[in-house]
Amino acid sequence: MAEAHRELVFYDPRTWAVQDTLQTPDCAGIDHADFTSDGRTAVFTCEFAGRVAVVDVSTHRLLRMIDMPHRNTMMGPQDIKLAPDGSAFYIADSQQNGVWVLDGAATKIVREIPSGRGAHGLYLSRDATKLYVTNRREGSVSVLDAYTGAPLTKWTIPGGGSPDMGNVTADGTQLWLSGRYDHSVYVLSTADGHLIRKIDVGKGPHGLCVWPQPGRYSLGHTGIMR
Repeated sequence: MAEAHRELVFYDPRTWAVQDTLQTPDCAGIDHADFTSDGRTAVFTCEFAGRVAVVDVSTHRLLRMIDMPHRNTMMGPQDIKLAPDGSAFYIADSQQNGVWVLDGAATKIVREIPSGRGAHGLYLSRDATKLYVTNRREGSVSVLDAYTGAPLTKWTIPGGGSPDMGNVTADGTQLWLSGRYDHSVYVLSTADGHLIRKIDVGKGPHGLCVWPQPGRYSLGHTGIMR
């Protein structure tokens, strides 16, 4: 994703030779992505356009653009994750303070799930039953049912924070998150959400990769596997 150029660049995975380039001029801030369960279609969020771009993977063709019901164009649609059964996509919208639900065929937004201020990152629990939503401007993590989107609980970081990107450890017991505006990394227990450790780091930590990860296919970004 060449965000600054508003384009997708397709590479040969072995030689890194450029195969194709798809211009996406109407997708400002093209960033996070996920695939339909059959792998044939990819959905890319357009953070600064308030929409998503739906792309055919094999032909590298833009199929359609889907606007969010409220088009937030400052810090709008950000992370996106497919539900474990492929029935829906969850899309975090920072300005909307919650999660949009896109149907599994990537044709329409079906509903909205409030989570917290600055909803940003989305991560599945290791058993794929829960979806963790980082609320970056609230210092909290919302826990949703990964299949239905029903809110289960919310974990608040003691003293506040700015949980951003990260992932779950391979054994599923910990959720590691960068603290974007807090110069920190947080380690949370996935059993009850308590803060195991706060690690001081440099200014503006954003991407955080937890590795190794189980799975066969890389979805890119911060070491997301399926």
